[in-house]
Amino acid sequence: MVIGGGAAGFFCAVNAATAGLRVILLEKTGKLLSKVKVSGGGRCNVTHACSDIQEMAARYPRGERFLKKSFHHFFTQDTISWFRERGVELKTEPDGRMFPVTDTSQTIIDCLLAEADQKGVTIKMNAGVTHIEYKDPGFTLTINNQQPLQADYVCVASGGYPKPDMYHWLGNTGHKIIAPVPSLFTFNLPGHPIRSLMGVVAPDVKIKITGSRFWAQGPLLITHWGFSGPAVLKLSAWGARFLSEQNWHFNVQVNWFPELTEETLRENFSAIRRDKTAQKLGARNPFSLPVRLWEFLLEASGINPETRWAELPAKEQNRLIKNIAAQDFEVKGKTTFKEEFVTAGGIDLKEVDPATMMSRKVQGLYFAGEALDIDGITGGFNFQNAWTTGFIAAKNIKEAVQKEKG
Repeated sequence: MVIGGGAAGFFCAVNAATAGLRVILLEKTGKLLSKVKVSGGGRCNVTHACSDIQEMAARYPRGERFLKKSFHHFFTQDTISWFRERGVELKTEPDGRMFPVTDTSQTIIDCLLAEADQKGVTIKMNAGVTHIEYKDPGFTLTINNQQPLQADYVCVASGGYPKPDMYHWLGNTGHKIIAPVPSLFTFNLPGHPIRSLMGVVAPDVKIKITGSRFWAQGPLLITHWGFSGPAVLKLSAWGARFLSEQNWHFNVQVNWFPELTEETLRENFSAIRRDKTAQKLGARNPFSLPVRLWEFLLEASGINPETRWAELPAKEQNRLIKNIAAQDFEVKGKTTFKEEFVTAGGIDLKEVDPATMMSRKVQGLYFAGEALDIDGITGGFNFQNAWTTGFIAAKNIKEAVQKEKG
């Protein structure tokens, strides 16, 4: 029995369903693979082009040590091969993200549905599990408005929940739940004038949460509500618990030109001014920043764009240096990144074997995907966790059944 009709649940179900092994997949809603559908802007960011386990595992704010062990059993190359064997080719983009060559998530959905059909997986929709009970040698699952179901083995791949009490149906298993908090969200800057630059992308920034050890680097997108883009999403993932404790009210410092710190920029500024003596500041900036962003930084520093570099007063120069290398912003609130809701939290990893995905507390109970306290940054990492943990659970369920049959 597989609980959850998302990526991890489907991958477990189709890989477990072999001759003689009956698999039932339960989905609490009326939709299957909904996150797969919307991922990557509707293209499905299947995995990431990384062949080094340690490097890959380092992209998970929660679950790094656990996945270092699990990735030895099913890794990125295995994902690529699995889909290729079923007629789905993946392509790699410059940032390492991997998508189907068709550029549509429907390709992945169709592949998984066809595999489920071919392998004889029974799919029950609108079948939310409200209680799970283990009595040797099996499980009884209570389903809303339906007859209870019996199962010899259960894989929980129900995804992440936003509230701790939503895990109540797992209470009888005795597992510790790490309280969920949001991850992968954008930063709201209510009333800040930089929001007028909506649509502008700064290609490479360093953004740090003030008063913490959390920082990230990469592209930043300015939106009508504040900051988004890869750098912000990465930072929200790494700082998820800390930011929850702050009730999402905190300050960030942005270096719009991370090649230089505030100190080194100050040291280099005289040379920059000598090089551009007669030019106007508004005509061209020496930092390759988007034009609208440069104009904003000049205005925020009290500088007339018609001012020539040779005539820039010391006070305004100091303000400009500060705004380029260490501009402060007050963040008040967050916005979920599209429909790709990700939580930090779930089943405590200490209670699950990373080599089998089986519970260390209940024989025959397995976990996969976001139901575990594992979450990655954007870039295909959360799906790779789903494929890896789903496959390992399936493989070990099959081995347990074969062992039983002798």
